[in-house]
Amino acid sequence: MKKSMFARLGVLFLSVVLLAAFGTVAAAKDIRVGGIMDTTGATSDVGKDYAIGMADAFKYINSQGGVNGKKIKYTWFDYGYRIPEAITKYKMLKRIGAVAIMGWGTGDTEALSPTVNKDKIPYVSASYSAHLTNPAKTPYNLFFSSDYSTNARCCLTAWFDKKWPNHPDFGKRKPRMACCYQFSSPYCSAPINAIKNQAKLLGFEIGPDQDVNLMALDTKSQIMALKAFKPDVVWHGNTVMSVAATIRDAYALGLGAAWIIDNWGFDENLPRLAGEAAEGAMGATPCAFFGQNVKNMDLVVTSAEKYSPGVPLGKRTIHTVQAWGDALVLWEALKRADAAGVDITKKGSGPAIMKKGFETMRNFDIGLGAAPISYTATDHRPATGCRVQEWKGGKFEVVEDVNLKKRWPDLWEKSEKEGGFFGY
Repeated sequence: MKKSMFARLGVLFLSVVLLAAFGTVAAAKDIRVGGIMDTTGATSDVGKDYAIGMADAFKYINSQGGVNGKKIKYTWFDYGYRIPEAITKYKMLKRIGAVAIMGWGTGDTEALSPTVNKDKIPYVSASYSAHLTNPAKTPYNLFFSSDYSTNARCCLTAWFDKKWPNHPDFGKRKPRMACCYQFSSPYCSAPINAIKNQAKLLGFEIGPDQDVNLMALDTKSQIMALKAFKPDVVWHGNTVMSVAATIRDAYALGLGAAWIIDNWGFDENLPRLAGEAAEGAMGATPCAFFGQNVKNMDLVVTSAEKYSPGVPLGKRTIHTVQAWGDALVLWEALKRADAAGVDITKKGSGPAIMKKGFETMRNFDIGLGAAPISYTATDHRPATGCRVQEWKGGKFEVVEDVNLKKRWPDLWEKSEKEGGFFGY
């Protein structure tokens, strides 16, 4: 009787051990990818939708077999847009063996870049800072979008090309440009030197910058300061909530300037928040708005319905699409590296994922209304220009597709070789 009982216990114990072993093997075959998102902090007005979109994208990827049959184990944390918290979350993701991380803000991404370089972990961020595009300094930082500096330059160029010629003072004086953004924010300030250099290139007079907090609800003092300069066009580098507050106040106080806006401030919520003040506002759109009729948008929309049914489709924005852009470039890089024989489930595979994955992409088409994407070992700027759109008559319309490399090839070539004019 006792022998029989011990035999049964032995079989049970062996079964548990084997299951645990097989479970470990199965888990080892997963590709661990981390995420650091802002769903409660200063940029959560756009960060929530991005975070939901990223989770949707990885669920879709796994539904398609993952990476050549290997599933992605995606683990993400909210860090509340606080750099120390981002560093803590990064260490946790490194500890669990993430072979790539999907990041968020400029301040934290730039702060983490020396650690990312040392750890050699590909870091695909929602920060499109041009400071992250030089592999000589930040070899493991990437994103799918044209960078902030390119976006700002393209917005100003599109306004100069398409709007300034219709101004009553065209040909009589220089156009006047000013900037609104949070001075202390690395994200908001990232493209300011670039847009001012572009303004000089195009012959603008540049006015005084205005400090607008990311959480601002009242910007009347900044608008009154701008009225003294009488700008024709103002760049706004914040996220949508404070952008809407600023253009509402500008409309109410009769500033009379056109607005060109960074991609995180120019979304479907802008006209909802700003009302009639949003009419004519222009912005950088590195991909299509949610639901627009472009390649692969059907995947984004059906996945939103399937994986996040609690969020109405009418509340989803372009930031969902941006999350998919970053997820799709990582997916493609992992597939290429895996096909080249890289063990993408293994810690330390980052250099091979970069070399055999990301840096093999040349004009790769992810759809989503995004520009074709290229990365090389010497240049991580994925695109050479940006589509600029306008809110007009209740819908978004294309103003111009600006390609800086085609427009100014010598300056672009210089920045490729020297990190020069179009570098920042």
